[in-house]
Formats: sequence, C-alpha cells, structure tokens
Amino acid sequence: MTPVGTEPELDDRILGGWLGRIAGNMLGKPVEQGDLWTRDRIDRYLRRAAALPLTDYLPEPADEGLAGALRPEWRQCVRGRIHGSCRDDDVDYAILGLHLLETHGFGFSTEQVGDLWLLRLPYLQTFTAERAAYRNLANGLKPPLTATYDNPHQEWIGALIRADAYGWTSPGDPRRAAALARRDAVLSHTGNGVYGAMFAAALIAAAFTAQGIRDALEQALAVVPASCRLARTVRRVASLHATRLPWEETLATVAEETAGLGWIHTVPNAAVLTAGLLYGDGDFTRTIALTVRGGLDTDSNGATAGSVAGVLTGARAIPAQWTDPLEDTVRSAVFGFDGVRISELAERTVRLARTGA
Repeated sequence: MTPVGTEPELDDRILGGWLGRIAGNMLGKPVEQGDLWTRDRIDRYLRRAAALPLTDYLPEPADEGLAGALRPEWRQCVRGRIHGSCRDDDVDYAILGLHLLETHGFGFSTEQVGDLWLLRLPYLQTFTAERAAYRNLANGLKPPLTATYDNPHQEWIGALIRADAYGWTSPGDPRRAAALARRDAVLSHTGNGVYGAMFAAALIAAAFTAQGIRDALEQALAVVPASCRLARTVRRVASLHATRLPWEETLATVAEETAGLGWIHTVPNAAVLTAGLLYGDGDFTRTIALTVRGGLDTDSNGATAGSVAGVLTGARAIPAQWTDPLEDTVRSAVFGFDGVRISELAERTVRLARTGA
C-alpha cells in the first residue's frame, strides 16, 4: 500500500472524507428528485434566493409552493436549521461498510454483507436495487441471484453510494478498494452498477496520493473495463473539460448522450460527479456546489463528491460553514449507530486503514 504522509495527515484525510460525504449529502438532500429538480430549476431556486454562486447549504424556500416541491427533510438540511446530520441512506451505507470491515475483516464475503443488512438495516430504509436484494435475501435467495431476481434496478446508483469505506481504508491502493467494493456491490447490482461502485471506491482511494483530481480519475478508470458505458462517459466528460468547454455545456452535451437512462442510473450520475470534481478543481466548496447544481441524484452525487474532495483537502481545509452545523453528530437508521459522533467514525476508519488486514 502506498504510504500517505504522516499519521496525522491520514487522520485528517479520513475525517475529511467523512465530513465531506455528510456535508455533500446534506447539501443535495432537499432537491433529491432529478425528474423534478432539474439543473435549470435548481439554479432558478438559488438565483431567486440570491444564493449564486452557492457557497453554503441551500437557503430556505421563498414561499410555500417551493417548500412543497422540496424533499420533506428540507427543514433539517437548509442553512440556519441544521443541527447534526439528518438520516440518509448515503450515510447509512458508509456506516455499514465500516461496521462490516470491523466485524468480518477485509476478507468478508458477499453473503456476510447480506447478513449484516438483515441484522442492522430496516427494510423500509432500503430503496430500488437494495430493497429488491433485501427482499430476495429474506426469501432465502443467495448472491448473485439476489442481484438479478425481480430487480429492474441493477445498474442504478445504489452500489456506488456504498463504496466509500473501501476507499477510505485502502489509501493509495485503488485496485484493492475496487475489489472490496465489487464484493459488496454484486449483492444487489450487475454491469455498470457494479462498475460504478468499483470506480467510486478506487477514486476515493486514489485521492489520498494522487497529484490532483484528473490523476485520481485516471487511476479509478483503470479498475473498470475500458469499454463499459460508465468508463466511456467519464472519459467523455474529461475530454470536454479538457477543451475548456463551460461546465453547463459539458453537462448538457452528456445529458443528451445519456438520455433515457433515468435520473437514478449510475452512468448519467457518474457524469455529473465527474464534472463537479473536474470543474471544482480541488476546491471543496466549488466541487460539492457544482455537483449538486448538476441535478439528478443530488444527495448521492454531493456525498461522493464531498468524500473525494474531503480526502483531497483534508478536514482542516474544509470551510467551517459546512462542518460546524453538523455538530459532530450523525443520525442513522443502522441499528446501534444513531447519534454516533463523526469523529468516532473517522477514528475507527483510521484504525482499519492502518492495519489494512
């Protein structure tokens, strides 16, 4: 494994990943409905509130009509109202990934991932492919059938949002991170759904030692098949960025090329994530703001972008307006973890990253 500076630096990077994931998730949560909250509509909302450029959590809605269009959780996720993180599956699965590694070690099996879901995760807090796999598990099916039986969501974003713990605990080793994420992902996903998880885990692992975000993306692309649609779409975004095409035009171009996949599919969301990271160019605030403004699955994309950017910058470099309202506290549906401290989760993750076995 590639060494990552001093021990305090590793601690700061991993805490940055946790804080970034939670802050990015909270930023995107109120507008998490990509067929309603398009990129244009999000910017109209922000413009009406004089909140462009976006440098803080979303402002409160200006009237009841706008409030009714937001997710019900918006009251705990907008600036001035945040007191700790609100519960969300994008954070629950990071906690579950940590708990899995603590319980079963890095040699865990896909079956053990499923067992932990049944033990620790309420059924009604699962969605799309995860809910299908959970139902299949409860009915006695085993992987990989849990991913394929009566599951129309096999290439959606669910496996990607479960990948962070594998990246945080494999600093500088994207291939190892991707292998761990794949073992988890095949419980519920196939094809680009699995590749998305491998890509995200590798991207986070690479961020510990990469020369910059483009280098990290190149390392992450190396772990998935070059011909898969996810890899081709990520490379397309990177090539458009390299031509200095404006962010809005890059997203518009790729949206046309991925039209019809739906707003929760892994591939178009990977495009939004990649654009946010590249045009954010290592700046934490700009990265998560652009990613959420890109629309689609805003809270999931904001969370992953925040995780990558948080690892790149470290916790100390994340501006206080993102971290102070979190009050070092996580709400979680994972049994035994509700109210846990973010700093404790980071410390436990650091222990695993240091042992690496």
